[in-house]
Amino acid sequence: MAYAAAGNEAARPMTAEERKVIFASSLGTVFEWYDFYLYGSLSAVIAAQFFSGVNPTAAFIFALMAFAAGFAVRPFGAIFFGRLGDMIGRKYTFLVTILIMGVSTFIVGILPNYATIGIAAPIILIGLRLLQGLALGGEYGGAATYVAEHAPHGRRGLYTSWIQTTATLGLFLSLLVILGCRMSMSPEDFNAWGWRIPFLLSIALLAISVWIRLMLSESPAFQRMKSEGKTSKAPLKESFGEWKNLKVVLLALFGIVAGQAVVWYTGQFYALFFLTQTLKVDAYTANLLIAAALLLATPFFVIFGSLSDRIGRKPIIMAGLALACLTYFPIFKSITHYANPALEQAVATSPVVVAADPNECSFQFNPVGTSQFTSSCDIAKAALVKRGIPYSNEAAPAGTVAQIRVGSTVIPSYSAQPSTAAASVNLGHGPSTSHAAPVDAKAAGAAFDTSVAAALKTAGYPPSADPAQINYVMVTVLLTILVIYVTMVYGPIAAMLVEMFPTKIRYTSMSLPYHIGNGWFGGFLPTTSFAIVAATGDIYSGLWYPIVIAAATLVIGLLFVRETKDIDIYAKD
Repeated sequence: MAYAAAGNEAARPMTAEERKVIFASSLGTVFEWYDFYLYGSLSAVIAAQFFSGVNPTAAFIFALMAFAAGFAVRPFGAIFFGRLGDMIGRKYTFLVTILIMGVSTFIVGILPNYATIGIAAPIILIGLRLLQGLALGGEYGGAATYVAEHAPHGRRGLYTSWIQTTATLGLFLSLLVILGCRMSMSPEDFNAWGWRIPFLLSIALLAISVWIRLMLSESPAFQRMKSEGKTSKAPLKESFGEWKNLKVVLLALFGIVAGQAVVWYTGQFYALFFLTQTLKVDAYTANLLIAAALLLATPFFVIFGSLSDRIGRKPIIMAGLALACLTYFPIFKSITHYANPALEQAVATSPVVVAADPNECSFQFNPVGTSQFTSSCDIAKAALVKRGIPYSNEAAPAGTVAQIRVGSTVIPSYSAQPSTAAASVNLGHGPSTSHAAPVDAKAAGAAFDTSVAAALKTAGYPPSADPAQINYVMVTVLLTILVIYVTMVYGPIAAMLVEMFPTKIRYTSMSLPYHIGNGWFGGFLPTTSFAIVAATGDIYSGLWYPIVIAAATLVIGLLFVRETKDIDIYAKD
C-alpha cells in the first residue's frame, strides 16, 4: 500500500460539477434502497398475502426467508456488476442496476396474491427478490467507488458518508410512504390492496433515477486509467485469484464488514421486528418510532465519516462494534420495559414454562412450509411464539404430553399426529400421558387455544402493547442509540473499503466482501434470530447472533486490519 502525499489534483476542493454528480449518485442510490426495503418494511402484510397457505408462524418465517433471498444473491450481483464496472465503467453499470431494481419492484405491486394464483405467487415474488438482490449487489460498490474517486484527498470519509446515508434514507422514505398510505385508509383496505401503492410508486422513482444516472459523468480515476490502458482484463482473477488481493478481501469481510452488517440490521430491521412481532406494538406506531430514530440519528453518518478523516476509520468502526456487544441486551430489555411494561410485569409475576419430552420438540424453522409440526411440544411452543410470549423449557418424562404452565395454571397440550392424536380433557395440575383417548385434532386445537388465551389473560399477559402505556420518548431514545451504533460502523466503511484496493479492481474487490457481509451475515439476521427465539422461548436470545458476529469481527479487526485514511488511492493502480 502506498502512503504517498496527495498531489494538487487530488487535494483540491470539490468543484460545483463534482458536487452535483455526487449528489445525483447519492440520490439515485436512495431510490434504489427505497425499492429494496419496501419488502422488509411490509413483511407481515406480505406474509399474509403471499404465504397464506401455511400457519402464521411458518408464514412469517417464510416471508423473512423471501426477504433474505434478495440478500443471498447480492454477492453474485457484486461479482457480475463489479466486473462490468471495472471493465467498462461505473456510469453504465449504474443504469443497468437501477433499471432492474425499479422494474422488479413495480411488478411486486401488481403481482396477484396466493389466494388468486396459488403457489405461483410466492415463487414469482421470490424471483423478483432475487433480481432486486442482483441489482443491489452491483449498486453499492459502484456508488461508493464513484464518490470516493471524485473526493479530494483527506475528505473521502466525509464525501462517502453521504453514500452511507442512502440506505437509511431509503428505509426512511419507504417508512414515510407506508405511513402515509396507512393514514389515508382503513387497516382493512391497506392490508387488502393499499400495501401495493408504495411498490407502484417505484415506477415514478425509476424514471427520476434513470434521468439522474444519465446526468453522471464517468469517474475521473477510471477515465485516467482507461486512457492509460491500465484497465483490468480479468478483474475477477486479479481480485480473488491472487493471494495478495484475496487476503485483503478476506480481511475486509471478517475484520470489518461482517460485524458492521449485523449491527446495521439489528439497529434498523431487527428492532422493527422486535417491536411488532415480540412486543406487539401496532405496525403504524412501530414504523413511526423507527422513522423518528432514523431522522434523529442519520446526521451521525456524516459526523462519523468526517471524524474518520481526522482520527481514522478503524477506531470509530471498532468502537461501534464494542458498544453493540456490550449494550444490546440491556437496550432491548429497556425497550420491552418502555414499550410493553404489562408484558414485562407478567413475565416477572407469572412466568411461562413449557414442560415436554425433549424428543418431541423440533426446531421450528421451516422456510418452505412443507413440514407439519404436530407433536404436543411443537404445538405448545407454536401457540406461545405466535403470541410473542417468552417461556422457559423444562424436560418432562418420555411419553408425556407437553404442558404449558402459566404461573400456577397448567394447560395440557395435545398431539395432532394422525396415529397418536390425543389430548387430556383434564386441565388440572397433574401430567397428561400420550395414552389418552384419541380426539378430534381440530376440536382439541380450538379448546387448547381457548385455554391458553384465558390463562395468559388471567396472568396479565397483554394481547398487544397498550398505546397508553408506551413511553414514546424513551423508546425513541433507545432506538436512536441503536441507529447511532449503525452510523459508527457504517459511516466510515465506504472510504475504508475503497482505500483497501487498487483502482483497476476496486469495484469488484470491495463489492464482494461488502455484499457477502451485508447480504449473508446481515440479511439473514432477522430470520435466524427469529428462529432462535422460537426454539428457546427467550425473546432476547436472538441477540446472540449479532453479538457473536460483531465480537468476532472486533477481534479480527483489532489484530489484523490496518488503518487506511492516509492512503493515496490514485497511487493504487
